Amino acid sequence: RPLTLDLGCGLGRNLAHLDGNGVGIDHNPSSVAAARARGLIAFTSEEFPQTRYAVPGAFDSLLAAHLVEHIDRELALRLLRDHLRYVRPGGRVVLICPQERGYASDETHVRFVDFAELVDLCRELGLTVERRWSFPFPRWAGRFFTYNEFVLLARVPTGD
Repeated sequence: RPLTLDLGCGLGRNLAHLDGNGVGIDHNPSSVAAARARGLIAFTSEEFPQTRYAVPGAFDSLLAAHLVEHIDRELALRLLRDHLRYVRPGGRVVLICPQERGYASDETHVRFVDFAELVDLCRELGLTVERRWSFPFPRWAGRFFTYNEFVLLARVPTGD
């Protein structure tokens, strides 16, 4: 069954929708504890490398939802690069960031990340961008609707 690595899982909102097929990592021990209290599989950044899940190629996909806008570009690249090793060749990577209104709604956001920046991150990581879209409404709504998001789907190289 497909397994997703949720990088920056927070309280486990996305993990809860993966029906037991996800493993979360977060730097915040309180968030990890909250996710575990909900019956989800989650680890701190320090714990994860010692788990049975920390095996190269063990995951079919990596999800980084509402992560990269909270950290600078170099840290985002490092975190993604460090965790891509756990995704199988040809696996999927999903990156999600808030659009303008959502970005402005959270004081912990440190930089605005749009499609151009997401594509550039993928290029630098050697990922192939397959698709990008605005969710749940068209792109123009991001200036007014807090929950409109940039969504990007990429692939890990197959090694061929």
